[in-house]
Amino acid sequence: METKVYNQKGKEVSTLSLPESIFGEKWNADLVHQVVVSMEANKRTPIAHTKDRSEVAGGGKKPWKQKGTGRARHGSSRSPIWVGGGVTHGPRNDKDYSKKINKKMRVKALYVALAEKMRHGEVLFVDTLDIAETKTKNAHTVLQALSSIKGFDRLASAKKTMAHLVLDTKNDTVEKSFRNLPQVAVDLVKDINPVDVLRYKYLIITNPTASLAFLESRMATKKRA
Repeated sequence: METKVYNQKGKEVSTLSLPESIFGEKWNADLVHQVVVSMEANKRTPIAHTKDRSEVAGGGKKPWKQKGTGRARHGSSRSPIWVGGGVTHGPRNDKDYSKKINKKMRVKALYVALAEKMRHGEVLFVDTLDIAETKTKNAHTVLQALSSIKGFDRLASAKKTMAHLVLDTKNDTVEKSFRNLPQVAVDLVKDINPVDVLRYKYLIITNPTASLAFLESRMATKKRA
C-alpha cells in the first residue's frame, strides 16, 4: 500500500509504502469502543458530591417521642425522606470510574483507528515542517498551502479544530506557531491515542518514515514485554 507525501507548500514530493501491520488492520468497532470508553473514564474526575445522612449537619435530637403522638416514628430529621435530610444514592466525588485497559488492546485500537482514517482519505503525510520564526502567520501560510491538496480544502477555513498535527519530535517553534489557530491541535507521535485520532477529522503526520517506524515499534515493544 503506497501513499503520497507532500511538502509544507502542498506539493507532492515522494511516495511512501505504508506498513501493513498498521494500515492493514480491519475496522473493529467493539475494540475501539471499549478502549475509547475506558480512556475517557480514566480521565474522569468526579466533582458532583451529595451528602448522606451521616454528613448532613443537625438531626442529633429525636424529633418527637417514639409513642403517643399519633405520628410516624422518626429518629432523625436528617433522614433521606425529610426535607433537608441526606441524599440516597446521589453522586459522590469519591467514586472511582477508572477502567483497566490492556496495553496491547490500546495499541491495536490505535492501529485500527489509523487504518480506518486512511481508508477515508483523512490522513495527510508531510515530509517536514520548517518554520523559521515563531509566528501564527507562518503557520497559517502552511495551513493554506496544505488546504490546496484534494480532500483537505477545509483546513484553512474551518472555525473549529478539524486537524490533528502529529510531530515526530518536539519543536517549540512549530507548536507555538500553530497554537493560536483554532483549526489545528498539535501533538507528538509518542502521545497520540485512539481518542485523539477519532476526535478530529484530519490527521497530519510529519516526517512519516520516522513517525510510522515509531508507531510500529509500539506493538513490537509490547510483544517483547
